[in-house]
Amino acid sequence: MTRSDKFSLVLRNWSETFMRRSMHDFIQFSKDSGLSMAQMSTLFHLHHGSRCGVSNIGDLLGVTNAAASQMIDRLVQHGLIERTEDPVDRRAKQLRLTDRGRSIVRESIEVRRRWMERLTDALTGEEQSSIINALTILTNAARDLEPGKNQIENIRQTNILEEKFPTSD
Repeated sequence: MTRSDKFSLVLRNWSETFMRRSMHDFIQFSKDSGLSMAQMSTLFHLHHGSRCGVSNIGDLLGVTNAAASQMIDRLVQHGLIERTEDPVDRRAKQLRLTDRGRSIVRESIEVRRRWMERLTDALTGEEQSSIINALTILTNAARDLEPGKNQIENIRQTNILEEKFPTSD
């Protein structure tokens, strides 16, 4: 097995383990909250982006505007999102998270982070330092493959990591 083959295998194993564990906690949180994955995706889309309309959500989920509108109605009824008037086109409605919706998103993120904290606690300081270095390189390489991204962002992120986590362990 070549070094590249071994690297790909190790990376694939880590990715599968990370995704399985992370998604397990996320799916369990969704079930416990009484929300579907489509509803959670909508909440996260609104959390990470700006306001958007029903058609944007339909496109995101790959469903018709009518189906997206029905799902959005349920989220509005649960008090997780609200419709507001579009300042550019008063006929159109924009969607945004309510405080309760933001709280649900934060809780789901926290649930997934807890596993990362348990994993971190299981590693020695030396192991953590090695992983910080390796993941910084990997993250920068992955960002370089993204359209519109550049090395300045990689350098900025690396500097932030070095400030927060000096490597003198």
